[in-house]
Amino acid sequence: MKLIIQIPCYNEAETLAIALGALPREVEGFDTVEWLIINDGSTDDTVKVAKECGVDHIVDFKHNQGLAKGFMAGIKECLRQGADVIVNTDADNQYEAKDIPKLVKPILEHKAEYVIGARPIDKTEHFSPAKKFLQKLGSWVVRKASRTDIPDAPSGFRAMSRECAMQLNVYNNYTYTLETIIQAGQKNMAITSVPIRTNEDLRPSRLLSSIPNYIKKSVVTIVRISVVYKSFQFFMSIAAVLFGLGLLLGLRYLYFYFTGDGAGHIQSVILAGVLMGMGFQTGLIAFIADLLSVNRKLLEELRVEQIKRDLEQIGK
Repeated sequence: MKLIIQIPCYNEAETLAIALGALPREVEGFDTVEWLIINDGSTDDTVKVAKECGVDHIVDFKHNQGLAKGFMAGIKECLRQGADVIVNTDADNQYEAKDIPKLVKPILEHKAEYVIGARPIDKTEHFSPAKKFLQKLGSWVVRKASRTDIPDAPSGFRAMSRECAMQLNVYNNYTYTLETIIQAGQKNMAITSVPIRTNEDLRPSRLLSSIPNYIKKSVVTIVRISVVYKSFQFFMSIAAVLFGLGLLLGLRYLYFYFTGDGAGHIQSVILAGVLMGMGFQTGLIAFIADLLSVNRKLLEELRVEQIKRDLEQIGK
């Protein structure tokens, strides 16, 4: 059994040595523990520090690609290197590395395929009130969309089985945290969370450096995920609202018409017709989107089969 611990990095020379120094080289249940970093176009000495600290594998981007692409590139390389379990953590040493055995335990016991480390958000003093609120809000939305009970969806401290890693695919460029949980839930993977500890802040969060920007990107990500994974419900909900408003206006006009005052409410008839027509057309889009989602699922299954064949060819 091989465990690979991966760390996405972008200009992490100042904190990476601390994070790597805390990582284990032995974890119960595994014969081998290896480290991998994803250098996301760093312009400092991140790669040099990684090599000096004994990192086993480096995925090297020449230009910054973003956290989501870095995460997926790391997963792909971990699979290529024969990982049976993959742990993802951060380069700023936010997560307590001593909790890695706790994180992988549900996978080793065949109780889960995907495990998310749940931080003690309420008790973490260096989390601002705004950050705590956004973490809870994002987690609530993800729970509703994924049909899971994960309490800390934005947590980057997570473990996944080999089979789970093969099935994950991130479509947005911002972050992998929310989408992969929703994806796992939609695919009926066994997903759970375990309480983990955190360390003191070594640097400010880069994803939350600007609260308005974070909110905007998070909302766009959540809406996009909803369109991709719940396309029928998303468009049909809009269709129902539009058609319902049009119907109410139509009924309002009929009321005035039969009470002898219909001549002054012609605008209601026009608006009702427009809204009901928009609702009907959006309903048709919902069915088309549902057909496209079926096609996406088939393509994802083909992708997983292709990954398995590729890995078999290189003997992993």
